Amino acid sequence: MPSVLDLPAADRPRERLRALGPSALTTSELLGLVFGTSAPGRSATEIAAAVISRAGGSLRRLGQLPLATLTDHPGLGEVRALAIQAALELGRRRAAEGADEGAPMRGPRDVWRFYAPRLEGLTVEEFHVAVLDAQHRLERDVLVSRGILNSSLVHPREVFREAIAERAASLVLVHNHPSGDPTPSADDRTITAQLVAAGRLLDIPIQDHVVIGRGRFVSFAETGLL
Repeated sequence: MPSVLDLPAADRPRERLRALGPSALTTSELLGLVFGTSAPGRSATEIAAAVISRAGGSLRRLGQLPLATLTDHPGLGEVRALAIQAALELGRRRAAEGADEGAPMRGPRDVWRFYAPRLEGLTVEEFHVAVLDAQHRLERDVLVSRGILNSSLVHPREVFREAIAERAASLVLVHNHPSGDPTPSADDRTITAQLVAAGRLLDIPIQDHVVIGRGRFVSFAETGLL
């Protein structure tokens, strides 16, 4: 494979980016530009291609690799590994910003469209509460816990504090399964039952609990678990 420096100036990734925009570049070329500089005997694009190949060609899998695994790759090092993690996190946040926060959440698919870009690629569980107004519009997204999901971390007090402050009409519970399988666990069912009971006491109904996996979701309301 020829070095980037061996290519005509107009064919080099940076020049093509300037002239044609980022969509004209391959994933390896884009990641190579994030690296910025080459290594002895290898261009940044070559290193990037090898790193992506190690992740099976998937940016999602690349984003899930721990820092130690990335730095173990020849020619990468900690600076480039951190650049990969930063670039992929920026992409995830950009995708999350694309969701329309003013759109009503009238069903689980609306919830999934809003939260999937934020949660699908995470390597740990996050438990969120969507605080809705009377028209089912999202008033506020509240991150309740991050890490292993259990009833000690997801306490009704933490879930309903913001709902009471916002005078919420209703809530939707949302969390992800890093395994990619959204099938609710026994803990998921226990937590949901506790929070639904608390919502009845506070007159703040829980409309649904949506568990997000990889490219799919499970709705407690739709499956009769609520």
